[in-house]
Amino acid sequence: MGVDSGLPDFRGEDGFWRAYPPYARLGLSFAEIADPEHFAADPALAWGFYGHRLELYRRTVPHDGFRILREWGERKPGGVHVFTSNVDGQFQRAGFEHVTEVHGSIHHLQCLARCGSGIWPADDVSVEVDPDTMRAVGALPSCPRCGGLARPNILMFGDIEWLPERSDEQAEQLRAWRRLHRDAVVVELGAGTAVPTVRRQAELASAATAALVRINPREPEVRHGRGIPLPEAALNALTALSKTIT
Repeated sequence: MGVDSGLPDFRGEDGFWRAYPPYARLGLSFAEIADPEHFAADPALAWGFYGHRLELYRRTVPHDGFRILREWGERKPGGVHVFTSNVDGQFQRAGFEHVTEVHGSIHHLQCLARCGSGIWPADDVSVEVDPDTMRAVGALPSCPRCGGLARPNILMFGDIEWLPERSDEQAEQLRAWRRLHRDAVVVELGAGTAVPTVRRQAELASAATAALVRINPREPEVRHGRGIPLPEAALNALTALSKTIT
């Protein structure tokens, strides 16, 4: 969904390394750099990656497809609820009120030492990053309670320290909404099979009475239940559909 807004596509090592050449020189994959162990072992390296992404997401303007989705929901009695594995906050920037961020959000932080400070917004956090090395320069984000190192409240690869409370609360709100709106149409956008969290949720939600529209330029196939595959990028598909839906 975010690629059409100009955000990098991390699918495959080539895509990740095109977006971040310094990691290609280091031979680090996306899964390796998005590993929570770096915050303890090499915090400047870890915050170089996440600090750069935080500023990138803050500067990014959501594309028109977000508006189309929001307006579809606003015209329906039940409204719209988003379930996303993206951590970029683009749906909130586009005006969506009900968003479940199943993998957390880069716009929120937690203490690396889990001192009991919970989860807090990263609104006042800014990390200077050397573009040649992709390492953080200067002071790193810290915990307001104990003063130790902070990390993004994101579920990373092999992450057993992530605090899920914020995402769990969002997920419960989604479950309550789904109980009231079992006939909702599920529009799935760009959810791949490598990390199938969103695909599974979409198929589960649409298994009974709802319909599934799977928009995906690479993996549009619908193998379970009923659904409509659209092998298109998000913005192209949503723009075309908006011309036929009243």
